[in-house]
Amino acid sequence: MLVVGIIFISALIRSALGFGDAVVAMPLLAMAVGLKTASPLVAFMGPTISLMILAGNWRRIELKSATRLIVASLLGIPFGIYGLAHVPEEPLKALLGLLILLYGIIGLAKPRARIRNEKPWLPWSVGWIAGVLGGAYNTNGPPVVAYGMLKGWPPEDFRATLSGYFLPTGLMVLAGHGLAGMWTAEVLRGYLHSLPAIVLGVVLGGLLNKRIPHPLFAGLVNGCLAAMGALLLLRTLIR
Repeated sequence: MLVVGIIFISALIRSALGFGDAVVAMPLLAMAVGLKTASPLVAFMGPTISLMILAGNWRRIELKSATRLIVASLLGIPFGIYGLAHVPEEPLKALLGLLILLYGIIGLAKPRARIRNEKPWLPWSVGWIAGVLGGAYNTNGPPVVAYGMLKGWPPEDFRATLSGYFLPTGLMVLAGHGLAGMWTAEVLRGYLHSLPAIVLGVVLGGLLNKRIPHPLFAGLVNGCLAAMGALLLLRTLIR
């Protein structure tokens, strides 16, 4: 029941805000069932949520931006994997945490900040950086979330576009876990038992998403980014 409850809350947050499921689920599930079960379980959960959100909202995707972000991320992932093997990890993770924290704080202070006269290279750069971070540290979300906020997408478009971005990248991670033999009987049982909770969380989160005023939505997203950055920074510094 504990695992199902954690997954329900994670699905609710992801459906309401468009991101954050793995940030919530991973540390809690790792404590409940261990990292080797938690990681593939979250990998199953992510694409499932994305597919459910997109089933009724695919028309809300900012397709041009999402396509550029996805392609650029796929190009960036190998660089992240290479960097993980050759670059000191802790200083980069601390810098990443600090940058995300600062962006969240600035977003809270200036919620109306928007990209003006966007350059064609910007989404490619954001996607590539997200891919590098995803390949190295499984943290491809924050740059894309920050980009979506600066674009000023309405909550429903923001949610759908992020799901359109997270679906292919999530499927890649899921396939990688399968090739590594991590689709164990315990993982599959946990996923099947949690499916009703995922469905309920996505439905309720979708209802919340439609009812959250844009200023409040922006505050919630920026607050979550600041919290994510602070946690990453603290985790790195206290080791």
